[in-house]
Amino acid sequence: QVQLVESGGGLVQPGGSLRLSCAASGNTGSINAMNYYRQAPGKQRELVAVITRDGSRNYADPVKGRFTISRDTAKNTVYLQMNSLNPEDTAVYYCNADTRWESYWGQGTQVTVSS
Repeated sequence: QVQLVESGGGLVQPGGSLRLSCAASGNTGSINAMNYYRQAPGKQRELVAVITRDGSRNYADPVKGRFTISRDTAKNTVYLQMNSLNPEDTAVYYCNADTRWESYWGQGTQVTVSS
């Protein structure tokens, strides 16, 4: 079992920045990749960023060059640094952990970009 606790969402003006955090606990040694997804109202959940066990990173096209996923292995925490935010980034952001057998989800955190 893996437990994920998210933090860091909020309201930000267009052009601003936020950093999301996702702290993992439990059987963290079984995690192959940590991901961030987001779901905007009326839309499907979409993959935003991935960081794998070996440190490889991938991003969805809409966030490339603006978002950065990183991790602190000592703290079992993954971060999503979001810069140059725009209203289209407004969504509930979910942390996700993939293991060989299961996928685990955080509780989600609201990010609202508005003036």
